[in-house]
Amino acid sequence: MPSPKRSRRVTQRDIARLAGVSQTTVSLVLNNRMGAESRIPRETRDRVLRVIEETGYVAAPAPRGPAAGRNRIIGVFTYEPVFPSGPGDRYHPFLVGIEEGAGRAGCHLLLLTGTPSMHGRERAHRRDHRLRPADGLVLLGREPDPEDLTGLAAEGHPFVSVGRRDDVGAPISWVGADYPAAVRALAARARALGHERLAYLGHGAGPESWADRLRGFEEGTAGLRTLRLNPGNPAAVLEAGVTAVFAEDHAVAVAVAEAAARRGLAVPGDLSIVALGDPATPGGPGFTGLRVPREEMGRQAVEILTGLLDGGPPVRRLLPCALTEGSTLGSPATRW
Repeated sequence: MPSPKRSRRVTQRDIARLAGVSQTTVSLVLNNRMGAESRIPRETRDRVLRVIEETGYVAAPAPRGPAAGRNRIIGVFTYEPVFPSGPGDRYHPFLVGIEEGAGRAGCHLLLLTGTPSMHGRERAHRRDHRLRPADGLVLLGREPDPEDLTGLAAEGHPFVSVGRRDDVGAPISWVGADYPAAVRALAARARALGHERLAYLGHGAGPESWADRLRGFEEGTAGLRTLRLNPGNPAAVLEAGVTAVFAEDHAVAVAVAEAAARRGLAVPGDLSIVALGDPATPGGPGFTGLRVPREEMGRQAVEILTGLLDGGPPVRRLLPCALTEGSTLGSPATRW
């Protein structure tokens, strides 16, 4: 039976995959809880124990300090639909990282769904007891309601937002991606290749991740001729007289590449494309751009949360985005 690579700690998720069972079953076998002996067939239990022995799985140590007396349950709340999430979904790596972080902390996960407010937005903060089983929350979603986060903070619910959140009237913890630094670095590459007319194709407003990308583009292209274009019309880039386009996310970059192909334009010969986001799983066009550290953001969100539960102060942490070389950024064509 193949075992996970030993470059990282074996998790309950690995055990479940190798044994062909759910992670809940693995947890029951490990803890012998809730009558596991009677609820789980003996052959299933023996198979799980065999995988545990073969992989050398060691449970994470129980947390110490003020959090030790808690339920050891971390809630995962989402502001938009992400459950269930397949490998091709942008949220899947976040969830993988959160699960691994919880395993390291010796905690279980509780998945929580939202309740629409009067404005139709999902809310975690409500005056009821549904958050009580969770020691703290990891929040997912591009556009959480700032009032919701303020309410959670005011009532003392420990939580960490996955994504930078500076629009909340309270000191809250978050872990985000350093988009401005990565986009500035990509703009420097474009300038070094001779690009002087560039377009930004994206909203540039709304979620802070979009605003951060635009800020990095504007800082990195200061002094050059630039345009901002609506991502709903990718073909507009082809009429704009620019030599390179910075697409706000991977899907927008794909749309531009397809529009260029229909027009008979070569990438990067006629038009360079930089993708300021990546697909959740490898594959597709090899765009020059950046890779969001989704799994690591999930893992560190749990790490920060456990620090809060131990009485630590709010933490705000930006993680670097890796740059992808790709094949869609080259020197500008002289015909432009």
